[in-house]
Amino acid sequence: MKPRVIVYTTDPCRRCGNAKTLLEARGIAYEEVNLAKDPDGRAELRRCTGLQSFPQIVIDGEAIGGYDDLAAAAADGRLDDLDARGRGWQRSQA
Repeated sequence: MKPRVIVYTTDPCRRCGNAKTLLEARGIAYEEVNLAKDPDGRAELRRCTGLQSFPQIVIDGEAIGGYDDLAAAAADGRLDDLDARGRGWQRSQA
């Protein structure tokens, strides 16, 4: 089963674009909730993460944080199995 990846974004947002580019480069499918176009998504973002900063990435219901957190997960290999083959998210062991 493919993991569900949601990226909460807004316009304009360079870090949002960077997060989407990183996921795309790794072949990771994601759903985008652009809060500039979907104001109801703000309540969902607040419920899921407790935050309103952008981007916010949620993998299988677990808020992992923003672009820096996603980049760190990519750097330490936690995104390696989160790909089109449907392998799941592995939380950092640290």
